[in-house]
Amino acid sequence: MKESDLIKEIIKYDTPSVTNVVATYPDKPDICLGLYDPWSVNWYTDDSVRCLYPEMGRVAGHAVTCIFGAPSPGSNSLTFLDVLRALDESPRPTVLVIKNGFPEAYKRKCAVCGGNMSTAMVKAGTVGVISDAPTRDVDEVRGMGLQYLVTGATAGHGEFVIKAINVPVSVAGMDVCPGEIIHLDENGAVKFPRVHLAEVASRLKKLQKIEETRMAKMRAAKNVSEVIKILQGFES
Repeated sequence: MKESDLIKEIIKYDTPSVTNVVATYPDKPDICLGLYDPWSVNWYTDDSVRCLYPEMGRVAGHAVTCIFGAPSPGSNSLTFLDVLRALDESPRPTVLVIKNGFPEAYKRKCAVCGGNMSTAMVKAGTVGVISDAPTRDVDEVRGMGLQYLVTGATAGHGEFVIKAINVPVSVAGMDVCPGEIIHLDENGAVKFPRVHLAEVASRLKKLQKIEETRMAKMRAAKNVSEVIKILQGFES
């Protein structure tokens, strides 16, 4: 199956399901790849960010990273146009991960994206943005097909620069390297290495069958004792 088809396949499932097959249950190797230690490695987002468009549903793509910040003496000459070029050069679809590199006094007031930037990113094949910063133009962006996982919204920003592009970043408790696959929805985001995409898709299908069977049996149970026996059976 082509990589683009595999990405379409994994967005049939929610982000918690993806975490389950990536690393949540390392003691269940039939369904879980065990790619990370579930607690000690930063492989999914925490509750510091929220999904702006839960009605849009799930998206997934290849990670492109950057760091936004305030101008300072010796700031480099990178601009958003360079970010746009990096998105265009990446395999599609992409998820842009923006690290908030602003001083503490501005971190909650720096709207990192708006209507113009979002329009440009969509043309470059971007389907999602994750940032530990706020954004703006929420209604203008709604319906563009660009999902946002950010800290919230704020109306403005001052002058900003791009500190770096396609470097490892840590955003909302998730460490991301350029080129990793990111899956996100209203529950948050999870990342995993691109090389495991086919296996993740395969195990998601298997997990869904297991969970559908288990929940159907619980719905048909006559009492809690039967539910407990069903759960014990699936735990063994």
